[in-house]
Amino acid sequence: MNQTQLLAMVALALFAGSTLLLSRIRWFRRRPLVDRLAPYVSGGSTARSTSILLSADTFGQLIGPLARAVGERVARAVGVTEALAVRLERVDSTLDVTAFRVRQLGWAAVGLVVGTVLAAATQQSGPVALLLIVTGPSVGFLVVEQRLAAESQAWQRRIFLELPVVAEQLGMLLAAGYSLGAGLSRLAARGKGACGRDLRRVVGRIRQGLSETEALREWAAVADVDALHRLVGVLALNRQAGDLGRLIGDEARAIRRDVHRELIETIERRGQQVWIPVTVAALVPGVIFLAVPFIDALSMFANS
Repeated sequence: MNQTQLLAMVALALFAGSTLLLSRIRWFRRRPLVDRLAPYVSGGSTARSTSILLSADTFGQLIGPLARAVGERVARAVGVTEALAVRLERVDSTLDVTAFRVRQLGWAAVGLVVGTVLAAATQQSGPVALLLIVTGPSVGFLVVEQRLAAESQAWQRRIFLELPVVAEQLGMLLAAGYSLGAGLSRLAARGKGACGRDLRRVVGRIRQGLSETEALREWAAVADVDALHRLVGVLALNRQAGDLGRLIGDEARAIRRDVHRELIETIERRGQQVWIPVTVAALVPGVIFLAVPFIDALSMFANS
């Protein structure tokens, strides 16, 4: 593909895109004949709005499965193995899988247009232009995927940090005579963090007919936090253990030790990272001071 053909494709894409954008502006577009005749026909406005809705639904039904299939394949190709529905449910997103994939495909299309325009504007050679055109949609797709992954990891982190306090409060409520369902309802009503929001969903699932253990295991499967899995395993002994409050307290202390251990590891890792620029700053002058006499000695041997 030469530069002339590439510029022609870019000009055609810009013309089509600008025409579609300008057609959404009321003062630019001309009213269709159906809209102009609708006020004079019985039920014309209702029929027109119904046809528009049907066309929008048809477009969504066509593009939705395509975006979903393409998104799943590309996500697996870049190493994303966790189900998208689980991640969306974890962060309490208002989008479903199809809507998320359609948005992702839209950003990929924007990246394709930007990459094509950049390749045409810089007048790059064939391989470089192809690389720019391929990189644009890839970046657009991965940015949306990485954003969801970051939200999911941040939500898991918040649950892990809040879990010791929530477990201790639940243990005190059970020791005070509350049942497991009543204790979860009280924590859900008073909680303001990530665990509080998830517990409100757990309480809602219990009201829909699930048992406390099933609703908690469903929450643990969605959150996918090891400490929560262990806590739910302890809470599953609600009808078997006589002193469940003590067991929950022990598990809360174990989770707190895990949080403390991870905090110490983070502090030590950052302390080691501080020495990296110091080491580099000390090595570079030393190498220079060693290189000067070494080069001088080599020149003396060469002259002799």
